[in-house]
Amino acid sequence: MKRDPILECDVLVLGSGAGGLSTAVTAATRGLRVMVAEKAAVFGGTTAWSGGWMWIPGNPLATRAGIVEEPEASRTYLRNELGAHFDADKVDALLDYGPEMIEFFERNTSMRFVDGNRIPDFHTTPGAVSGGRSVCAMPFDGRELGPLIERLREPLGVVTLKGMAIGSGQDLAHFFNATRSVRAAWHVLRRLAVFAGHKLRYGRSMHLVNGNALVARLLKSAADLGVDLRTNAEAVALLREAGSVVGARVEIDGVPHEVRAARGVVLACGGYPHDLARRAQTFSYTPSGREHWSAAPLTNTGDGIRLGESIGARFDASLETPAAWAPVSLVPQGEGRADVAFPHLIERAKPGVIAVTRAGQRFVNEASSYHDFVSALIGTTPAGEEVCAWLVCDHRFQRRYGLGFSKPFPFPTAPYRRSGYLKCADSLAELAAQCGIDRYGLESTVAAYNSYAKDGFDPQFHKGSTPYNRVQGDARHAPSPCLAPLEDGPFYAVKLLPGSLGTFAGLATDATARVLDHAGQAVAGLYAVGNDSASMMGGCYPSGGITLGPAMTFGYLAGLSIAGEARAAHVAQDASNPAALNTTNTIIQPQGHM
Repeated sequence: MKRDPILECDVLVLGSGAGGLSTAVTAATRGLRVMVAEKAAVFGGTTAWSGGWMWIPGNPLATRAGIVEEPEASRTYLRNELGAHFDADKVDALLDYGPEMIEFFERNTSMRFVDGNRIPDFHTTPGAVSGGRSVCAMPFDGRELGPLIERLREPLGVVTLKGMAIGSGQDLAHFFNATRSVRAAWHVLRRLAVFAGHKLRYGRSMHLVNGNALVARLLKSAADLGVDLRTNAEAVALLREAGSVVGARVEIDGVPHEVRAARGVVLACGGYPHDLARRAQTFSYTPSGREHWSAAPLTNTGDGIRLGESIGARFDASLETPAAWAPVSLVPQGEGRADVAFPHLIERAKPGVIAVTRAGQRFVNEASSYHDFVSALIGTTPAGEEVCAWLVCDHRFQRRYGLGFSKPFPFPTAPYRRSGYLKCADSLAELAAQCGIDRYGLESTVAAYNSYAKDGFDPQFHKGSTPYNRVQGDARHAPSPCLAPLEDGPFYAVKLLPGSLGTFAGLATDATARVLDHAGQAVAGLYAVGNDSASMMGGCYPSGGITLGPAMTFGYLAGLSIAGEARAAHVAQDASNPAALNTTNTIIQPQGHM
């Protein structure tokens, strides 16, 4: 019988999001031979479509800016936020080694970061701060990737401007203010001109931002270190000998290969956002698994989790919530093409928009986090009814901020109205009829809201009352950055449905990302990072970046553990120093309570 071709490496990483690439790059700096096998035709996974923010308390960028936290503030915040799901070992790993991870990547790779020193935590529980815990990848020139740029996942189309991604922070603020500021207008015109030139010459933007920049920088680092980067490479089985995982059977461009990994295999396949059966099993409100729309790539179908389970790994669904919820609207793509989910992450906090149920009633602080918004929607929807809501605004709001996929002035609203995506009517009563909303409920809700919104106060849900609310609002609007009445018709509405940015439930792991079996013992040679591992936040969502921050940190720790590093403190040495590449045969022993 003909045997499958055999490929050999020290470390096999299955998947190419932030967690997988972080592991690959870290292991490669220690002199190990690393292969990354990505199922899709492009690298990047969900990370490449994300905002790219990482929650890393005590990070070096904040420290350099003079932001110094009380030593226990972050632990206090997580202890209050996570409650019974607080895992001291993993919290210590993130807080102790997250800052070190940032410094390691800055010193040894092509990674460069920008700070999020003005980004607050989501909530105001004890230990929360108004900034200093977030970092993002610095924008990157895609031309530095060379031919690899052709295998980088492009930004999610529905959240770009004709394919041009807009960066978080000041870049986005300039686009919102382009009609009110000469400086902002000039910035936007320059960005558009550069994009047009790139599109004409390269077929895509080379000014990479957000999660796209994060993946690009990690890919550049991996390529520089000699990592074997494979696309169209789907793992179909793990190889195990004498109780240890020693590789995987991988179909590369349709050809089965046996990939032998001397040091271990890392599962980084992006969780199970498009595994209908497991969604039905873990998402309580969707009995068929179909009543949910994820903004993650369609290739994220739970492969890594199934591979782990096939050799006895434990799937942990005992979390507060199984996924990172986000409200989405469905954007029609034309005849014969499936609608695309647009995640509503920004406009809900702006002044002059409310969210209502079919009864026409508000149910949440619209400026709360995307996760909290959907949690409230699920909680308020009676059993057996469709989980949905409507974002409602007036003409002034739509022209100023846009509504979901419908862009603000100077873009016309007609295409969005013709497709049925954007509902429009001269009166609230007519709008209610179009949407199937109770007319009297909507009219009374808007009347009550208007009566206090004009004064910048929301006695019902306290929209605009927290630092996170306000930073997401419009600082130029008074008296509140988050509140304004809905007064000037026509009125607009977009239907919201429950979606997610990724899954939280996953394989049980320890504080160095080793996969655990049902007895709580590490499965030799097997690691899981990113959304293939159960979230260290226990299904809670205390701040933006709590997926990518841990993914990068535990990927880093996994890389060190696989390399046999004795202490994480050694990794700050420059990779060009030969001593930095020496390894031992001991497993990493983190400090603190681990």
